[in-house]
Amino acid sequence: PAANAYGSVLPHPVRQGVSNFASNLNQPGYVLNDLLQLRIGDAAQNTLRFAINSTIGIGGLLDPATAIGLPAAETGFGETMHVYGLGEGDYHVLPVFGPSTTRDSVGLIVDFATNPLRHVVEAPETNYVTGARIFARFGDRHDFAGTIENVLYGSEDSYTALRSLYLQNRRFELSGG
Repeated sequence: PAANAYGSVLPHPVRQGVSNFASNLNQPGYVLNDLLQLRIGDAAQNTLRFAINSTIGIGGLLDPATAIGLPAAETGFGETMHVYGLGEGDYHVLPVFGPSTTRDSVGLIVDFATNPLRHVVEAPETNYVTGARIFARFGDRHDFAGTIENVLYGSEDSYTALRSLYLQNRRFELSGG
């Protein structure tokens, strides 16, 4: 319901701006994890992307970096742990954040705690960062509502179907696509 309200109250350009802003705030964390994974090229790409979107993109509300051919090389501490051989653990579903594994849930906590912006930006602005990320997740849920509801209501065992879809997709992402 919150995602539906969010999607119906705010027009698409505003939701896209919130999503762009939240994505831009993730870039320093991506750079940190790229360095931990020894992916120097991705670290440089994410650094340049952050600089462009933070300046020309008006603090990340716009995404000119993608338009000029610099897509985000998304990563996180869950992927870093995968690179170093840690197993995925159990599957579970987190409120707001959605499906995850034990490894990725720990990674999410570490990403939150170690994101360089959390140590640079003072309160109450850090609350805006967290709020933008949560609202971006509401936007994702709203945008993919049809697919999610099709799986939830169109399968005999929706939990098993969602678990299978998530784990297959996550393993595909971690294998390099």
